[in-house]
Amino acid sequence: MAERPIFVPALEADGYVKRMDFDIQWAGGFADVQKKKNIRSLHEAAERAGYSPLLEISSKSDEVAGRHLSAFHLRIELGSTDMPLECAFQGSKVFERGGPYTDLYGAEPKVAKRDPRLRESGPLVGFRFDGFEFPLTPPTVFYDWLYLTAIFPHRVWLKNRIDGEIRYAGFTDIEFNPAKSINCQAKSCALFVSLTRENKLERYLKAPEDFINAMSLHSSTSSEPQSHLRQARLGIG
Repeated sequence: MAERPIFVPALEADGYVKRMDFDIQWAGGFADVQKKKNIRSLHEAAERAGYSPLLEISSKSDEVAGRHLSAFHLRIELGSTDMPLECAFQGSKVFERGGPYTDLYGAEPKVAKRDPRLRESGPLVGFRFDGFEFPLTPPTVFYDWLYLTAIFPHRVWLKNRIDGEIRYAGFTDIEFNPAKSINCQAKSCALFVSLTRENKLERYLKAPEDFINAMSLHSSTSSEPQSHLRQARLGIG
């Protein structure tokens, strides 16, 4: 068994995103067929609790939109160039004894993520991207900013695809393990839906300060798991 979350768009008053955790039968292994089994198990568990349909946000998604929304597929513009989102995230980290290591902007995403300096420079203290400082609180604010900035040029197509033709109840990323990390592309996608529904996406993305302030005021509860894990364990809902 394993615990895995879904991320559900929510109102501003509810923190924009609700996380629901579910116990699922876990198929071990790295093969795509195993990961797809886990996706189905999670989606079926969520459906029993009333959350359907769901969209998997990863390269393992059965849907084109889900694959295109994978962070490894997205790119960030910086001046006259662009870079993979993963490289922007890793290369912008600031540590007590070094960083940001902006040379990682030009690396392959997997190489950037494994750069030894990211583990040898002491505790993470923040992020610096395009001359702006991003704090560690709220915990996912910089990753969310990058993700939303990357998909912003495609916002009309995306809204029609994931909140129009089909109105998804929530989003998943089967690779995300909340016991090991905090940033999740499925959570960022749910945030995109919430902000577009409330017509706040463009206003909040005008400047990093606006986004940080908005997330600090309203997203304090978004990363906390809700009651459906307990309900799933008890067979309720």
